[in-house]
Amino acid sequence: MACSARATAPEWVPEAFEKVGAMFPSTPAAVAALAVARRFCSPALLNHSIRSYLWGAMYGQAHGIAFDDELYYVSSLLHDFGLTEAFDSHTVPFEEAGGQLAWTFGLGAGWSEERAERAAEIIVLHMRDDISATLDAESHLLQVATSWDVSGWRPEEFPAEERAAILAHYPRLGFGAEVLAAFEDQAGRKPHSAAADSVRGGIAGRIAANPLDT
Repeated sequence: MACSARATAPEWVPEAFEKVGAMFPSTPAAVAALAVARRFCSPALLNHSIRSYLWGAMYGQAHGIAFDDELYYVSSLLHDFGLTEAFDSHTVPFEEAGGQLAWTFGLGAGWSEERAERAAEIIVLHMRDDISATLDAESHLLQVATSWDVSGWRPEEFPAEERAAILAHYPRLGFGAEVLAAFEDQAGRKPHSAAADSVRGGIAGRIAANPLDT
C-alpha cells in the first residue's frame, strides 16, 4: 500500500488550527513520530494519519473528553504502519503489527514500558467499535476518527467548515481506493482478522459513499 519514499505533509497554519481547536504536540516523541510517518507512509496514508489525529482531537474537545495529547498523536501517526510495505506482517493482523511497532518506537523515544504499551493498545483497539470514552479515551477517539475518515461514520459530528479546513491542508489523494485495496489484501492473507471482517461487512460500499470523497 505504501512506498518507502519520503512523503511531505503540508504545514498546518495557525488560522486553520483555530478552526478545529487543535495543535500538534511538539515533544521529541511527537516530532520523531511524524518523521517516521513521513518516511514510511504513502502520501495518502500519511494524510489519513494526520487527519485521524485532528478529527479525534476535534471530537474529543466537542464532547469534553480529556485525553493525553502526545500519546494520541503518536498513536494516530503510527496506527496504520501494519499496512505499509516495510512493516506489513504476513501472519499478524495489521493493527497488531502496528501496535508492536508503536511499542518499539515508544521505548526508543524514551517512554516507559507502560506508556509504550498504551500506544500499542490504542492501535490494536482502534479496529473495534465498543470502546467507550470513559473506559479508554484515546482508543475511543482513534476509533471514532478513523471510522469517519475511512468510511464516513457519524458525519454529524464533523461540521462542514472544519472538514473543509482539514481537507484543504491534508487532502484525500485517493485514500479511499488505497485503503480498500489494503484491506482486501489483508483479508485475503488473514481471513480471521478485523480487516477481513470489515471486507465481509461491506466496507467497500461505505468507502464509496463516504461524504469526504463526494
